[in-house]
Amino acid sequence: MSKVEDFQWKPERKVFGLVEDLGSSGFQGIELKKASDCFVKMKREGAKIYLTFTSNMATSGLRGFFAQLIKLGMANAVITTVGSVEEDIMKAIGEDFYIGRYYSDDVALHEKGTNRVGNLLIKNESYERFEAWIKSALEKLYQKKNRWPVVELLKEIGLMLKDENSILYQCSKNKVPIFCPAITDGAFGFHLFLFQQDHPDFMIDVVKDFADLIYISSHDDKKGIIALGGGVSKHHAILGTLLNGGAEYAVYMTTAHEHSGSLSGATTREAKSWGKIKDDADAVTVIGDVSVFFPMAMFAALDQLSKEGLLNG
Repeated sequence: MSKVEDFQWKPERKVFGLVEDLGSSGFQGIELKKASDCFVKMKREGAKIYLTFTSNMATSGLRGFFAQLIKLGMANAVITTVGSVEEDIMKAIGEDFYIGRYYSDDVALHEKGTNRVGNLLIKNESYERFEAWIKSALEKLYQKKNRWPVVELLKEIGLMLKDENSILYQCSKNKVPIFCPAITDGAFGFHLFLFQQDHPDFMIDVVKDFADLIYISSHDDKKGIIALGGGVSKHHAILGTLLNGGAEYAVYMTTAHEHSGSLSGATTREAKSWGKIKDDADAVTVIGDVSVFFPMAMFAALDQLSKEGLLNG
């Protein structure tokens, strides 16, 4: 049985050392250290890694970190919601998001044309510029063909962006498929609808995407899931691994709790009852703010993987 160890600040302490110390401190620090170790094992063992996250994380500064992880080879597939796609494009074409307050006057913000995501702010003008850009992009894509699986559509859009901090660009450049099963659930979907009104033969094929998700890995491949937040992006990943025998590695990070019975709060333990994760999988659930906990755990993992020469570039 391990003992609880006190830790203290040291001037030379790096993130790796802090995560190591938290691993014997207690509570979620222990789970954070397990998550970091699991990231290392996924990569070290050559697992096919499914990286999933919800759109609020792309709203935050994590967007550039996700792009870097793709570049470093820490994802074989990305699964997210359409807000991530929209906001990644907005930032790639030069739009800025701003820091506000959780307890803002939301009526006043609405009157000023400003939208709040927690304590972050997005102006209506950013959506207007996105809409103009995506309308032009869809026209170009339609000239190539009229039927697009979402993965292929997003790959082409990513190649148009030329932004090293763009998730879509790095996925396209590094041949990592990005899945967005709920592609219509946002401004992007509305513009797909509008475009189809003028081009009735224009089709988005989400079923083809599902086939691609299944064929990313096989029963023989080792598989790892990094599920940040919940919802459709998390479920799509674990469904993909379920159909191929379950994952050997899994890290869930969320602020949701299991007692509601929701998928977002479901733990890695619950996933074993479905066969989504193997019975003997190295799996951990971290409860906390992903925008804080994920960089800490992954920074520590990257330090170790860099020493072992296991990162791209």
